[in-house]
Amino acid sequence: MEATKIASFDRISELKAFDETKTGVKGLVDSGVSQIPRIFHHSTVNLANHKPLSSDLLHLTTIPTIDLGGRVFEDAITRKNVIKGIKDASEKWGFFQVINHGVSLELLEKMKNGVRGFNEQSPEVRKQFYTRDFSKEFVYTSNFDLYTSQAASWRDTFMCYMAPNPPKPHDLPPICRDVMIEYSKEVMNLGEFLFQFLSEALGLNTNHLNDIDCSMGLRMLCHYYPPCPEPDLTIGTSQHSDSSFLTVLLPDLIEGLQVRRDGYWFDVPPVPGALIINIGDLLQLITNDKFVSLEHRVLANRATRARVSVACFFTTGVRPNPRMYGPIRELVSEDNPPKYRETTVKEFAAQRSARGLDGTSDLLHFKI
Repeated sequence: MEATKIASFDRISELKAFDETKTGVKGLVDSGVSQIPRIFHHSTVNLANHKPLSSDLLHLTTIPTIDLGGRVFEDAITRKNVIKGIKDASEKWGFFQVINHGVSLELLEKMKNGVRGFNEQSPEVRKQFYTRDFSKEFVYTSNFDLYTSQAASWRDTFMCYMAPNPPKPHDLPPICRDVMIEYSKEVMNLGEFLFQFLSEALGLNTNHLNDIDCSMGLRMLCHYYPPCPEPDLTIGTSQHSDSSFLTVLLPDLIEGLQVRRDGYWFDVPPVPGALIINIGDLLQLITNDKFVSLEHRVLANRATRARVSVACFFTTGVRPNPRMYGPIRELVSEDNPPKYRETTVKEFAAQRSARGLDGTSDLLHFKI
């Protein structure tokens, strides 16, 4: 018993010591650590990397890539084929990459550079934004679930709700303020477009998902994954599914993202200029499991330069939103009854905030 207490006390002390530096994982790397602290050590179960054997799942390689044609379709057949591609991907993978998506490649690079710029500026400047008060307009921290997770992950993050009530420009760091505002507007436009196609893929009216406010909220999380000296001992982001309706992810060209399907981990190779789209738990809930929200994770960074990504979640999160969400009436029947109870986005998001990324689906709590 005494040994357990000592181990527990040591862990809390180490967590607090790390947190109080206010410089995150980047601070550890800058200090020249060659061994990662114990608080970042993950179990071998979490780190297991089951890949399909050559004889298994030969029809599966990785998530599909869909050409959106600049969001302009000259004929109905092309448009119909794109919707079919989105439908198939949403039912089988819950993930797909989009190219020719209408967001300029220049803006994508500026956004990634903004994330690098913030994290690679003076520690004294970064410290001013570091907080665990998630009610603030802009939050820079390392591991939102630092004190509740079994092990910390090798990443730092800054986050902000960009819609429906965007922050005042002075609440955002000067180094990435303008590009955050510009990029979030472009993602909102893309999201509304995708929700139209997802609606049609479900056999619903084109505007159904937008009309029930699936595209109303946007939360931006900008991740910074420094190079890791012991990548076999930790992870960049642990196994989880997203609690949003939809996620638009801007990755860089450093690999690391994996999607879990049928018990296997599939690598998602970066496609230059592409955005990665994935179905969130809330969309699985309201489609009554027709679309799937698959678990995914990010491996610790083995490269010599930091990996960055920008995840934009279509959700109002824990912010006020009185609308109730349950399986869409048109998608249920006597043969396919509702599988989930109604909930609010705030109640749903609170599950994630309380538990952190513990590898279990938030959907389980709302099953009928």
